[in-house]
Amino acid sequence: MDKLRELPRAAKWLLLLAGAAVLALLVLWLTDRSQAAEQVPKPVIELARGEQCVEDPEIMRRYHQDFLRKQADDTVHGGERVGRHELATCIECHASEVTRSVASANSDFCMSCHIFSGVQVNCFQCHASRPSTTSFIPLSHPSHRNRNTMEQQLREQLAAKQQAQP
Repeated sequence: MDKLRELPRAAKWLLLLAGAAVLALLVLWLTDRSQAAEQVPKPVIELARGEQCVEDPEIMRRYHQDFLRKQADDTVHGGERVGRHELATCIECHASEVTRSVASANSDFCMSCHIFSGVQVNCFQCHASRPSTTSFIPLSHPSHRNRNTMEQQLREQLAAKQQAQP
């Protein structure tokens, strides 16, 4: 504090002005950030077709990946194909009216939020993103005798369905 008193009057004014400038820049920076946050497009979420979700929407937003992972473990390791948090149930309610999918367009249910939050969706590398009429489609017979033929048939069926949709 004694060193500050020893400074010439002009230097004190310069320090005061520099402090005020830094404060003004900080206020401008914070204001600009809040305005930029308001301009970020929010995810567009279509209303689900079901009466009520299996969990509260806030809980699902935060923990859906944990529910799906547990359901997958129960199915793979325990053989329990039916459960409260089945991916197929989510897809039935949340598939878009336009694309009939949850992940084929950026505006679809899963993609909208995952793009917004910068998180990759990896469920549909194995699972269908559209509701299906059957719950299980085998990729190959356990004996693997007709594996290539069945896989080719599935690929052709999927290609035909994709071409048929607008």
